[in-house]
Amino acid sequence: MKRLDGVKLSVGESESKLLQIAQKQLKKPLKFFKILKKSLDARDKGNIFWVYSIAFSADENDRLPQPAPIPADPALKDLKVAVVGSGPAGLFCALRLLERGAKPIIIERGERVEERTKTVRSFFATRALNENSNVQFGEGGAGTFSDGKLNTQTHTLYNSAVLEYFHRFGAPEEILYLNKPHIGSDNLAAVLKNIRAHIESEGGRYLFGTLFTGFTQQGGRLTSLILKDLSTGVESELRTDCAVLALGHSARETFVKLHAGGIYMTPREFAAGFRIEHSAQSIGFAQYGTSFQKLPAADYKLVSHAHERTVFTFCMCPGGVVIPAASERGGLAVNGMSEYARSGKNSNSALMVQLKFSDFGTGLFDGMNYQRELEKRAFMLGGGDYRAPVQLSGDFVKDRLSQRFAGVEPTYAAGTSFAPLGCLLPAEATAALKLAIADMDKRLKGFADPEAVLTGIESRFTSPVRIERGEDMQSVSLKGLYPCGEGSGYSGGITSSAADGIRAADALSRAFGGK
Repeated sequence: MKRLDGVKLSVGESESKLLQIAQKQLKKPLKFFKILKKSLDARDKGNIFWVYSIAFSADENDRLPQPAPIPADPALKDLKVAVVGSGPAGLFCALRLLERGAKPIIIERGERVEERTKTVRSFFATRALNENSNVQFGEGGAGTFSDGKLNTQTHTLYNSAVLEYFHRFGAPEEILYLNKPHIGSDNLAAVLKNIRAHIESEGGRYLFGTLFTGFTQQGGRLTSLILKDLSTGVESELRTDCAVLALGHSARETFVKLHAGGIYMTPREFAAGFRIEHSAQSIGFAQYGTSFQKLPAADYKLVSHAHERTVFTFCMCPGGVVIPAASERGGLAVNGMSEYARSGKNSNSALMVQLKFSDFGTGLFDGMNYQRELEKRAFMLGGGDYRAPVQLSGDFVKDRLSQRFAGVEPTYAAGTSFAPLGCLLPAEATAALKLAIADMDKRLKGFADPEAVLTGIESRFTSPVRIERGEDMQSVSLKGLYPCGEGSGYSGGITSSAADGIRAADALSRAFGGK
C-alpha cells in the first residue's frame, strides 16, 4: 500500500488523472485506489487548485485498515433503554446501542421524516404551525432542515465513526474524504429512512408523536419515563433501566419539567442575530475570483472582534435559502437550509453576536425566556403572522427603514416585512453587529454589500441551559439518566451531536454491560 499526499489538480481537471499519477508511481497495474482527503486551496485566486491525499496498491487484496467491529455484550441483550429524541445525538446513540446488543426505544414528539416534510412545507405555504412537528421537532431533529454540514471544530475519534455511519446509510462516499463534507437536506431524508429501517429490523422501536413529560425514580435511580401520546392525550409509563436524553436545543417545556423533577441544570450564555443573504455569485467571486463558475458554491466563516462582543458567522448555507424555524405559536425564528447541489441564487449565513447574563439575568431559565421574548418581538415586527422582519444591510447600519429590495431578493418562504431590526437586540449587541459587518468585509470583499438582506431572528443557536452530567455521562442528579447532544448543552452541529450520542451509548454500555 502506498500513500501520496499533496497531489494537486487544477480547477476543472478530471480526477481520473489521479489514477494516472498512482499508476506512474507503481510502475505496474493498479489494483486498488482510494481518495483519502480532498480540499480546495484558494489562497491565491489566480492559482486555485484541489489538493488530494490518495492510497493505492498493485495488490487487489491490499486494503486500508478497517475500524474494529463494535463488540456486542450479552449483558445488554435484555436491557430496557429508551432514547428521548431522534436528532443526530439520539439516532447515533441508538445505532451504537444496537451494535452493543441493546434494543433501544426511541421517543420522538414529531413525525416521521416523510410526514414531517409535508408538515413543514405546509407551514411555509400557509403559516399554520404544528407545535409538535416542525423544523425543530421530528425525525432527524433540527439538522434535517439545514445543509447537512458535517464539518466540526471538535477533534475526536468519534467523528470518523459518524461519517462512516452516514455513508453506510446512504450519504455519498465523498463525505469520508472532503475537507468540508455536507449531505444536503434533500439527501438527509433518505438517509434517515434507511437508519430507521435498520434500527427497526434489528429490534429497536420508534414511538413517534410521543412526548416525554416526566420520570419516576427510586433510591436516586431512574425507573420509568412518563410519556404522552399526542394523538390521544393519554399518558403512560414506560419502565426502563436507563434513558438517554438527546433533547434538541428547543425542548423548552421539557427543560422545565426536568428541573421540577430535581434534575440539576445550569444557565448558559448564548448568541443570537440574523440571517444575512448575498447573491451566491458575489460570494463565489469574492472567494474564488473568475474561477467561481467552475467550482462548488463558495462558503465562508468569519469572526469579528471589532467590538468587545464577538460576532461570528455560523451555519453558512451556500446556494441555500432562509427558512421559517418557529416551534411555538406567537414566536418567530429563522434558520438556513441548502440542498446537496447548493445551486440556489443566494447564499446565507447566521450572523451572530454574544449575549450575556447581563442582558437577560442569571436565573436558570432567564436565557430561555429571553429567547422567547426575542422571538415574540420578531413575530410582531414581521406582522404577527410568521412573515419575517427584514432590512437591507446598509439600512441596518445607518438605522433607516428599508423601502425596497435591490440586488438581493430574500428567500424566506413565508413572506417578509420591512422593519427596523436594530430594536430586536440589546443596544450593545446591535452596535457590535454593525461594526462587524464592515470589519468582516475586510476579509470577504462584498460582505458589507448594502443591498444584502438581513432576516430576523436567528435565536436557536444553542441551548440556553446545560443538564449537568458527570464523567460517567450520567446526570449528576439521577443514575441511569444520560444527557447528551445540543439540547443538553454538550455539542453544536450535526457531527458533534452525533459523536456525543455515540459517546453516551458507550458510557451506558460500560455501566450496564461491564465493557
